[in-house]
Parts: sequence; C-alpha cells; structure tokens
Amino acid sequence: MAVTKIFFNMRLKVMMALACMVCAVIALRLIDIQVLRHQTYLQMAERNRTQVIYQTAPRGRVFTADGVAVASNEPSFSFYYLAAGNKDPEYLSRLAHDFAPHLKMTSEEVLEKLEKGVKSGKATVLAENLSTKSTVALQELQLYYPGVYLVEETKRNYPYGGFASHLIGYLGSMDDREWRKRDLKMGYRLNSKLGKNGIEKKFEKELKGRDGGVYLEVDYRGRVKSIIEDKKWAAGSDVYLTLNFDVQKAAEEGLKNSLTGRGAAVALDPRTGAVLALASAPSYDPNIFVPYSDEEFPKKSKKISEYNLAIQGIYPPASTFKVITAAAALEGGHIQVERKINCLGHYDSGPRVFKCWGTHGPVNFFEGMSNSCDVYFYTIASQIGAASIEKIQRKFMFGRQTGIDLPGEKAGNMYGPTRRARNKTYWFVGDTLNLSIGQGELLVTPLKLAQFAAAIASRGNVYKPYYVEKIVSNQTGKEEKLGKTEILQKAELKPETYDLIFEALKYTVDKGTAARVKLKGKDVYGKTGTAQNPHGADHGWFMAFAAEPGQEPSIALAVFVEFGEGGSSAAGPIARKMLEAYFGMNKPKPAAPARTAEDYRELLPEENINAVV
Repeated sequence: MAVTKIFFNMRLKVMMALACMVCAVIALRLIDIQVLRHQTYLQMAERNRTQVIYQTAPRGRVFTADGVAVASNEPSFSFYYLAAGNKDPEYLSRLAHDFAPHLKMTSEEVLEKLEKGVKSGKATVLAENLSTKSTVALQELQLYYPGVYLVEETKRNYPYGGFASHLIGYLGSMDDREWRKRDLKMGYRLNSKLGKNGIEKKFEKELKGRDGGVYLEVDYRGRVKSIIEDKKWAAGSDVYLTLNFDVQKAAEEGLKNSLTGRGAAVALDPRTGAVLALASAPSYDPNIFVPYSDEEFPKKSKKISEYNLAIQGIYPPASTFKVITAAAALEGGHIQVERKINCLGHYDSGPRVFKCWGTHGPVNFFEGMSNSCDVYFYTIASQIGAASIEKIQRKFMFGRQTGIDLPGEKAGNMYGPTRRARNKTYWFVGDTLNLSIGQGELLVTPLKLAQFAAAIASRGNVYKPYYVEKIVSNQTGKEEKLGKTEILQKAELKPETYDLIFEALKYTVDKGTAARVKLKGKDVYGKTGTAQNPHGADHGWFMAFAAEPGQEPSIALAVFVEFGEGGSSAAGPIARKMLEAYFGMNKPKPAAPARTAEDYRELLPEENINAVV
C-alpha cells in the first residue's frame, strides 16, 4: 500500500513538472510574439491587410530639333495579383488556368509567379504591356477572381522604329547589380525598365521621372476595401536633340538601300558643331525590347548590333584626303593653280610604279581635284614632302577623337614620318605617295571626316560635335540648355588657301567626280573617295558641304558605304538625298487651292457669260 502511494506521488510530481514546463514554453512564446517580435508580426499583419500597386511614371520623350517625337509613350496595362488574396492552391491553379491564354503564358508559368507572390507577401506583376484585347478579357475574368488587379500605365514606344537607334538607345529590364546602384526614391524596382544604351542610358535620371503607387486596404480574400493613399507619379523630363528629322531619315534610308546595306552617314552644322544626322547601318528597332521581361531580355539583346560604325569604324579616307595634301602644297607656295601636270595613268618612283585610276592627260589644280587624279597629287606630294602633309593633319586634329559625348569613339590613326620615327621604323617615298591620296596606315571614322568637312566649311574651326540641345522639365516647364558651341582647335591657313580649296571643291561638284550632289540653286562643295581594301571590295566615301547662294555653309557631311566600291556611285546618291532633305527639296509642293465660281468670273472678259460650276 505504501509503495503504491509513493509511486502515485511520483507520477503526480512528474505531471505537474511537465505542466509547468508547457506553461513556461507558452509564456515564453507569448512574450516572444507580443513583446520581443511584436513589431515584426505587426508589419506582417499590416502587409496582409495593405497592398501596394506601383505605377510607373511616364518616361520623358525624345524630340528632334524640328519637334518630331522619336521616343514617346503609349497606354499600357499591367496585371497584378494581391498577395493577401486567396492562397488556396486549388484556387491559384484554377486562376492560372483561366488567365494564362490572355497573358500569352502557360498555366504553369502563371502559377509559378502566383506562388512566388504569395510567398513574398507583396503584390506581384503577372504580366505587363497587355494589349487592349487581352485587357477586356481580363476585366471580365476579374469579376470572378478576387485579388487580381489591372493597372493602366505607359510603355516606351519608338514611333519610327530604328530611327537613330545607335544614338537614342533602348530600354531593358534592371538586374540585381543595377538595382543596388539606383536611387530607390525614384521608384526603381527589380522589374523596372531603364536605359541600356545611348540617350536612354545617358539621360536615365532625367528621363525616368518618379514612380507613384496606390496603397490599398484589402480583406482576407484580397478584395479591395478602400484606397489608403494614391501617390501620384511625376513624369520624366523631355530631351531635345539637334538632329534634323528629314536629314537623318534620308541618311538611314540611303544606307539601308545601298549596295551592301552597311555604312555610316554624319551631318554637322559647320557653324556650331551640332549633329544634324548620325546614322549607322545595320541598325535595329528598339521596340523589340519593350515587351520582354528580365529573364528574356539578355537573349534578345545579343541578337542586335550595337556597333556604331559612325564613331567606331575606322577606314582610310582615300581621295577625300587630297584636300589636306592640296592645303599643304598651297600653304608652302608649291602650287601654281594653272600649271599643268601630265597624267599618263601612272607615276614612276624608282623601281616602283604607282598607278592612277585613269589617264587624265595634262591637268591643272582644279582639274586634278575634280578628276581626283592620283598622278597630280603624287607629283605635288613628292615636291612638298610628307612632313608638310603631316603638319596640316595636325591642324585638323587627325588621329584624335572628335570629342563627341558618346562611349566607344575611336580616334583613328594619323599617318606620317613623325609617328614612324617615334616607333623607330623607316619612312619611304612610297609612304609619302600613299599618304597624299589618303591610303596606307591613315585611318578615320565617318564622324571625323564630317568634322573635317565642317572645319573646311568654317574656314578652320574644328568644333566639338554635340547632339543634345536642351532638357525640358514636364513638372515646371524649366529648360536646361546643354547645346554648347566649342572650338577645339583653329586650323590656321592663309585666306587664299581656303579660297582655292573652296573653288576646287565647287569645281569638283560642277564638273567632276562629285557631280552627283550638284543641286539647282545651291552652292555645293564636295569630294569623293574610294578606299582600297585588300580583303575585298573597296569602300566608298563622299564628303561635302553646302550653302544657300551668297551665304556661309550651314551643313557639312560625310557618307561611308562599306564594300561600296566607288565613292561617287555608292555614297554620292546618299549625300545628295541628305542635302535635298536639308534644303527641303524633297517635300511635295502643297496642292493649289480649289477655285470657286467667283475666281473663274475674274478670269473672264466682262462681256462674257457667267462661269458655270
């Protein structure tokens, strides 16, 4: 009996001890929940009750100098699922099945996003950039599925497709590294779009704007009970370029329809350095990136060519460089413009024979330039020497970057005896002859040649090219002027040297190889070039500048067609179209107004009968 009582007391004590331990665990848990982690659980409860639907601010637009919007926005819808909605797996599966066809996704893909959203506790974007047709269908389904939400936003649109694509750039989804570097006050999120190239990247801060959002109170099923706060977005600022829409369009269409579809064309205002056109072919349509998510974007971006041939392609300038050789000879007094040099189709330099592209017979300075006679320039180069030619190159900043504010610009290569001496290699007579006609190791970009043409047109002002004129705030209307005229260097030559170069280039257009750019009623000056290519077909160049009669030149350009063979035939027609576009010669004439009966009466003699209409 005593043993039984002792055993009973022991069991009672054990049970009481266990009960105390359970109570202690519960008490500690309550302290943890209500005291130690009170704020954490309060935030979780609030998150379940409050959901945020972010609204992306309309991005700033990009305009040409003549007011054409080349990067704008259009209405778009995004589709959200509120994480506080029904979390039942069967419900989510059914929702995914019904919505997938309208989202252009598989039900498995939709379900995966839904589950991630529920797990995160945040409103989740299921799809963006939805079409109007899809939006109508989703609005009908929305009635049967609490927790889904359609938001009207804007998406980037490039109305003219690949227009100036290498300059304007494109948008892409943000990755983790980029997100960490961004100002979160601007509303950046991991699925935000941002500029990946060109102006879209360079002026991301100005174009972005500030995102807004709607803070919603929802019930346990995800149904909206009230709007707690509607934080308005602030649109980004507009960027105005210096581009002339018609000139840029003419350049791009000309390159696209050229012999190879590969090349570049640049036009500058020789009075300021403003870029009127900067085209590179092949180009790409930035609209292809707009619909894609951060997972899809890298695959698409690899399929385009971001290579900007206008600033990154380097080639011999060929016969366009004969202007430099002529300037060197004129400065040294080695040219009597009427003196004839006989071209027999070749020039003998010791044991080596240098050929001319034709047999021109006796030619003076103007005929030598207009016919692009190699023998003429071989002869004067052998008289003045390579050092004189190299000196003029330096005046026009050959072998140096133009200074344009674009990444990846190449400097090219200045060619002369000084560079050879620095590299401890010999300079030969043949090098001088090659240099005189723009061949050999001399390399320039199309932009550099356009800068040179502009410097000749302005009689020595080597301007820094710029392509953004101003930024205008959509909030305040305030303008920030960015376009700045800056002379990098003054190419000092005698006034009569420039006079004779102008006359020779005008003669080349009127009667020589550059006749393709001759325009009625305009003063056009130009020079062709055909760059030798040991790896295939030759490259075609065309350099020109033009003015209204009696006025200073207002446009200078360079056109390059890769593997285009002759400069006159390949690049000349493109240069002509660009000049015609600049002077408004391609625009259709306005239709004559319809005449009324009264108009006809005025044309009839008084004694005649009334006009019948």
